[in-house]
Amino acid sequence: RGSNQAKGQKKPHPNAPPPAPNVVPPPLQFHHSRNAPAPHPSHPHSGGIRARAERAGLGWFGPGNWDRGAMESAWRKAKRALALRLCVLVPAEGDGRPAASGAGGCRGEAAVTVGSAPEEPAAGGGALRRSKSGSRSSSKRKCAICFDSMRSGHGQALFTAECSHKFHFHCISSNVKHGNHVCPVCRAKWKEIPLNRSLSSNIPDGRRGINGVQLPQQDAYVALLHQVPNRQRGVRRLHTFEPTDFNDDESLQQTEATDSLNSRSKKTAEISTYPEFSSIPQSSSQDGFSVLIHLKAPSASSDQATGRLVNESSVRSPSGRAPVDLVTVIDISGSMAGTKLALLKRAMGFVIQHLGPSDRLSVIAFSSSARRLFHLQRMSHYGRQQALQAINSLGAGGGTNIAEALKKATKVIEDRSYKNSVCSIILLSDGQDTYNLSSNARGGSKDYSTLVPQSILDDTRRMLPIHAFGFGADHDSDSLHSVAEASGGTFSFIEDEGVMQDAFAQCIGGLLSVVVQEMRLNMECVHPGVQLCSIKSGSYPSMMARDGRSCSVDIGHLYADEERDILLSVNIPQSREQTSLLKVACSYRDLTNETIKLKVDEVKINRPMSAISENVSIEVDRERNRIQAADSIESARAAAERGALAEAVTILEDCRRRLSESFASRSGDRLSLALDAELREMQERMASRQLYEASGRAYMLSGLSSHSWQRATTRGDSTESSTIVHSYQTPSMVQMLQHSQSHIPSPPGQQPQARPPRPSAR
Repeated sequence: RGSNQAKGQKKPHPNAPPPAPNVVPPPLQFHHSRNAPAPHPSHPHSGGIRARAERAGLGWFGPGNWDRGAMESAWRKAKRALALRLCVLVPAEGDGRPAASGAGGCRGEAAVTVGSAPEEPAAGGGALRRSKSGSRSSSKRKCAICFDSMRSGHGQALFTAECSHKFHFHCISSNVKHGNHVCPVCRAKWKEIPLNRSLSSNIPDGRRGINGVQLPQQDAYVALLHQVPNRQRGVRRLHTFEPTDFNDDESLQQTEATDSLNSRSKKTAEISTYPEFSSIPQSSSQDGFSVLIHLKAPSASSDQATGRLVNESSVRSPSGRAPVDLVTVIDISGSMAGTKLALLKRAMGFVIQHLGPSDRLSVIAFSSSARRLFHLQRMSHYGRQQALQAINSLGAGGGTNIAEALKKATKVIEDRSYKNSVCSIILLSDGQDTYNLSSNARGGSKDYSTLVPQSILDDTRRMLPIHAFGFGADHDSDSLHSVAEASGGTFSFIEDEGVMQDAFAQCIGGLLSVVVQEMRLNMECVHPGVQLCSIKSGSYPSMMARDGRSCSVDIGHLYADEERDILLSVNIPQSREQTSLLKVACSYRDLTNETIKLKVDEVKINRPMSAISENVSIEVDRERNRIQAADSIESARAAAERGALAEAVTILEDCRRRLSESFASRSGDRLSLALDAELREMQERMASRQLYEASGRAYMLSGLSSHSWQRATTRGDSTESSTIVHSYQTPSMVQMLQHSQSHIPSPPGQQPQARPPRPSAR
């Protein structure tokens, strides 16, 4: 077996010229005998062999470092390498790469080179080649760096390069860390590398390395990921099958009521009322008189951990907020391969590390079909490890089946045996559902209701909101917006892949700060001649009595410090006395599950003999501007969908003119000025049909979602925007967003700043 002539190889002709200096020596032959002596370091081929043996994890056993037990372990690894039928070639001079030669080579039945680029075979019968019986499929199942198995679903992340060669993620990322940006197999130069941005992009150096390779220090996600045990240490494997019922959720963490929690529960929501004018003449009656009802949720407690990293020492959920049951539905179709999937994993890692031990998480991954990665489980230290392992093992491939994914996510919530008081679904996709959408009977627009589970459509209280995130220029913004709107959630448009984590951070910053649940606002007319005529509540369900004397609005959950504005219009009769217009009250459940009922003083206006000159209430005028802008955006979008982009731009331009003439804008109101900037941005995104299709539609739908729910959404690269996107942010969202950005440092002067909560003159 130690012969230099491989089986079946012809002997060289006696008159053949001597081999060239770069002739590849015979392949390394491993002897089965345990007592076979190791090659001496002076052996002519020992340098190349030793280097390759060490890179393959085989070790090197030359004179002076003989260890029988270690040699036996190395021999087992050597046998795995032999199973691949690999040969080792000495690098040729010049480029340091192997050179094929006819003088020396592998046995014809197993000639597979390691680390060599495809080359034209040299003349001669001994040129390197792959026979018909070669193990192509076998080599694809092995990592070319460590020679270990690369089967998906076994707790190890895999990386598929642009050249289609696949490696263990930790193997190739370690290789990249040392500056190697070429494929170890074919030597192709990579434009995108593991855990890094595009090498050819113009991203600033401080921002490059968004996935950790070039960051100055490793973040907590990477640190926690390093703690995740591998399957060899006996960690429970991910579910390869799904039960019929998803009632296998982990029980809730037992919490004890404390005096501090009881004291915090005394914080209540605030209600303020603002009539359009403080007085109208006695002899005047007025139709459509505006009254603004302003709500504000209690502040977050000082020790609330929104934006704070959850570590191993955490023994209970942060006080001052309701625990959450969260199901994330993530797209792993073929279009998510490469950098997109790596960024998604990092964003999910950020979410996982900020959930507390009382919060529970389940993940649904979908492509052509959907599967539950793990049951709804508490994010204890062990739970976070399991979640990170599941996320890290994902690979991309297949189509896009959003409907099946949402059906399973809803089933996780509906079948759970235990229930946290707050639950939500986060959906991210970069494509279009190719399995369930169909046009209506007239062949017009698609019926997006087929994507939403029927139980969510039937729930008028909208207790399970779906917060949808559209990623990139190819996602179906209409379908994602429709899904979010039908469930009571928001739609965000992630235009730049670099803000994916920021978008998730802003969303969970709100979800992890819920302090008000199931709020309902009630209004009742006081004076017998006063009658309600309209309610402007956006997407919040409202109901008015037939006689127009009372109405109600279901607000639902509120994040800490979150605000809501409801604009009413009433008809006021003539009167010689001060007129009481409305009684306003609200009820909701607080963190202790206690029902809180609030009432405010009646809304009254004075009735002087003659008219008094006064300005309109800036609070009322500001809200009118916001509603007018939202209506104009909807009208402009409808025109754009008809193909009338010029008409759409004109609609927005007319709205900007009216806003500029309003009292609030002339008074320098920041919200009104931000509305103008938002409308201008939308006009620019309608410059051409191509631009509107690529980003304009999604940007407008995200804006409509934000205005209809009065809740912050991500729009484009919104962390660097000066538009209204920041006007709905709460302090908890800002804190979480800043924490996310601190993990992705930017050069001085280019750090995106999270904006403060929306301006108020109240």
